[in-house]
Amino acid sequence: MYSCSDLMEDIMSNWTFLSNHAHVLFLLCSDPDLRMRDIAIKVEITERAVQRIIHDLVEEGYLVVQKEGRRNHYEPQLDTYLRHPLESRITIGQLIAGLKSEKKKE
Repeated sequence: MYSCSDLMEDIMSNWTFLSNHAHVLFLLCSDPDLRMRDIAIKVEITERAVQRIIHDLVEEGYLVVQKEGRRNHYEPQLDTYLRHPLESRITIGQLIAGLKSEKKKE
């Protein structure tokens, strides 16, 4: 039987620095033709969660979706600034560039 502290320990041990919104946007910057199913697998969330995140990103102006036949093509808006006051001077493009440059150093 789990105690409250055991449950909190399990929850806290699985955290990451970036949100699922950031993960989805990062993937779409790398491959704007990814299917929602593929995004869900890579981010380890449900397809429904990906749909909600893409909807949020479109509503806030971070992403434009273009229909190409039966598929979607996603255009991240790299000049859009982050929402939180602590990061409000950083654009999506700057964030992605920083993440990509760190990846190359490995």
